[in-house]
Amino acid sequence: MYDYELLVVGSANADLVVGVERRPAAGETVLGSDLVVHPGGKGANQAVAAARLGARTALLARVGDDGHGALLRQSLESAGVDTSAVLVGGAPTGVALITVDPSGDNSIVVSPGANGRLTPADVRAAAPLFARAQVVSTLLEIPLETVAEVARVLAPGARLVLNPSPPAPLPDEVLAACDPLIVNEHEAKAILGADFGGEPEDWAQALRALGPRSVVITLGSQGALVADAAGSARVPSVKVDAVDTTGAGDAFTAALAWRLGAGDPLADAAAYAARVGAAAVTKEGAQASYPTAEEVAAL
Repeated sequence: MYDYELLVVGSANADLVVGVERRPAAGETVLGSDLVVHPGGKGANQAVAAARLGARTALLARVGDDGHGALLRQSLESAGVDTSAVLVGGAPTGVALITVDPSGDNSIVVSPGANGRLTPADVRAAAPLFARAQVVSTLLEIPLETVAEVARVLAPGARLVLNPSPPAPLPDEVLAACDPLIVNEHEAKAILGADFGGEPEDWAQALRALGPRSVVITLGSQGALVADAAGSARVPSVKVDAVDTTGAGDAFTAALAWRLGAGDPLADAAAYAARVGAAAVTKEGAQASYPTAEEVAAL
């Protein structure tokens, strides 16, 4: 039995959120709401989301020795995440500057800070943690060479889940380890090329040809598409009144990774993850919005 059902290797940020009536155009200033600071970052978000659902979860990340770092560690620990591999120092804690419009859509600018100092050596030093992890989830808010090291140190039989956000060219060894590669339409086009046409089924086929064992494409209100060696299938969305979409994709990824580790088929895991993501958008913030398993069941 694995000690951890999910090990997340990724970023931890303080989310600085302002509500706006509309996003500013170039050179324009708009007034917004009072500033609110939430614990966030795609790695920390995934870890909290999985732990809230009941998964035994650990996070390998780096934060600064500052107030934002303390906020993140407190949020992780209160959710039940093992923070023994949350390293401190090297740079200020990463910060995400987020604007949210009345529809709940957001725009984000990230200052990586300490996230950019999470190194391959940090991954190698955490080898005992990887040996105890059933599923490992990672992303691209940390250096690409660190992500490549994650792919190299996976325990035998462990599964790698990758959300390439923000998108960047991926080494073949990373693509080959993905099971699944989780992308939205923007990330799919960034990997395949902006001129790549066709339907999501075509994107999934082309992405799988690059090496991943399976692919999940999230399609917003249209749900998701999953594809593996058995074929492809559509997963419907869950209709809710969206308040704030910040961190919803991270909740989806964490839930999917956890359910895959529990033995669910890819389509079933994605259907459950869609419900978790839908529950998350009904509340403000990222980590504060993540549901328990009981709340997902009641959705």
